[in-house]
Amino acid sequence: MSTDRVIMLELDGFEFSIAEAMVAEGRLPNFARLMQEAASLRLDHGRARHTGLAGEHVSTGSSPEHARRWSAVDFDPGSYRVLQWPTRAMPFAAELPVRSVVFDRPYFDLSRATRVRGAVAWGAHDPGVAAFSRPSSLNAEIERRFGPYPAAEWLYGFVWPSATRAKAMADALADAVSRRAEVVEWLLAERLPDWDLALVSVSEFHTALEAMWHGIDAAHPLHGMASAAAARRGIEATYQTCDRMIGRLRARFDARLVVFSMHGMGPNVADPACMLALPELLYRDHFGEPLFRNPSLATSPEGVPLLDESDAWAQRMSQCYPPLRPTPAPSRRSRLARLKGSLRRWMRVPPPVGAHARVPAWMPAYRYRPYWSQMRAFAIPAYYDGRIRVNLAGRESHGLVAPEDYASELTRIEALLHACRDPLSGASVVASIERCAGADPTTLAPSAVDLVVEWRPGTLGLQHPALGRIGPLPMRRTGGHTGGDGVAWFVDPALGAGDHGRASAFDVVPTVIEMLGQHPLAGISGRSCHARLRAPARPPAWQAVRWPASFVVEAGRARASAAPGSQPSGDRHWRAE
Repeated sequence: MSTDRVIMLELDGFEFSIAEAMVAEGRLPNFARLMQEAASLRLDHGRARHTGLAGEHVSTGSSPEHARRWSAVDFDPGSYRVLQWPTRAMPFAAELPVRSVVFDRPYFDLSRATRVRGAVAWGAHDPGVAAFSRPSSLNAEIERRFGPYPAAEWLYGFVWPSATRAKAMADALADAVSRRAEVVEWLLAERLPDWDLALVSVSEFHTALEAMWHGIDAAHPLHGMASAAAARRGIEATYQTCDRMIGRLRARFDARLVVFSMHGMGPNVADPACMLALPELLYRDHFGEPLFRNPSLATSPEGVPLLDESDAWAQRMSQCYPPLRPTPAPSRRSRLARLKGSLRRWMRVPPPVGAHARVPAWMPAYRYRPYWSQMRAFAIPAYYDGRIRVNLAGRESHGLVAPEDYASELTRIEALLHACRDPLSGASVVASIERCAGADPTTLAPSAVDLVVEWRPGTLGLQHPALGRIGPLPMRRTGGHTGGDGVAWFVDPALGAGDHGRASAFDVVPTVIEMLGQHPLAGISGRSCHARLRAPARPPAWQAVRWPASFVVEAGRARASAAPGSQPSGDRHWRAE
């Protein structure tokens, strides 16, 4: 094995418990070998997982604190506009004096990494960058040789109401992983063979588990849907096809291998609450009347709302609103405030050439934007937790809350949320509420908010004693970023095979940098675990217990019932939570 080359393979959206159960059944031989031969770490991504920017954390090596970026969605306090930006940070590989090749790494701005070759935004889930290749002809070469990405239709698939769509998505994702393996092998062996560091991602786990988690988790409220069997087969096929990809890479390339995922996956607990119910609650709190009207839908025996096979979630929810009112023209004062705010942000962090923001107008939360300037607090579009912005005088151009009332306003909103119950179970909906602005809320970054709300599992709506019932609402994604620790496997003869305990997910990049014989880079979060991995290790943790496939169900139940914010001990088996 070469001591010079490293393949860094991220499994985006990978849930370890599924792989472990399939290994125990003998269905993933290359993962089994990897677990046996590698030095392994359990990875704690902490609160950073809730930013939705794990891909950026890997590509840049920077934490949200270092990058001052807590969400892909920026809010402009001058115009009350929200934009979802691609990455604006330099990839860590751009600073390394080694030959690097990248393929389809999310949030890797290849246009700025002038010494790096390869292609991005081929089939990544949430690519975070525009399609780009170096040499410029490479993207066209890949398409001529291998065809277009075969699962483009299903990158953000919505399939739980339809067994037919679930099967089509499952087949396309298995084909996509297989095609990805072919492209990577050709790229690294034939087209760009002179490399020291290869940065590769498999995004199909992310796509599959967000859309089809209900198929793998028998405790999920939608596990009884006709689509569940096809969804489970699709998830398992994604794991099996990736297993073959790992085998091909190890057989073809004489290189050290780092295989990792930043965190695990589990049931989705956010979409109905943060995308619709929270914005509606704050609207009712301010105006005293509803904007959203609860839909009349068929339900499961447990009362979970169901959609028709032909329904799309956002379009069905849009039917529950009155027609949008035209936004009034901004005053001269607000135009000036917006211009000043935009100028301040441009001077601080200029967007890269060619970067194009998106407006998340499809999300119900965006429907409330015409009213934000009139409200004391409002919820901006969010993908993971509820994100609340206070309309603060001196910060927002139409601020209504005086600075001296800021703390009491946060307390009032927290009490409003704690008074809410789930309309189906009657249970509290709030797992935690975090105050984010610090001592001076006027310095809040565009991607930050004043309050972040983490929801309890099973929250499908909000019932407030005075403001009424919102929901229950149908689910959108059945899976989400709610699993346990991530995992990293380092295959290197200089490292001690076995379990080396727990580390920060941000330690992977500096460890790879040290494996390449390079000094730490400025601005990189975390610290190298290389010396730790060279020490003797415990036997591989996965061998401690042979879990049956049904363990995946028990893991889902354990995560759902775990205390909010709890973390598994570094001295215990990482899945025996």
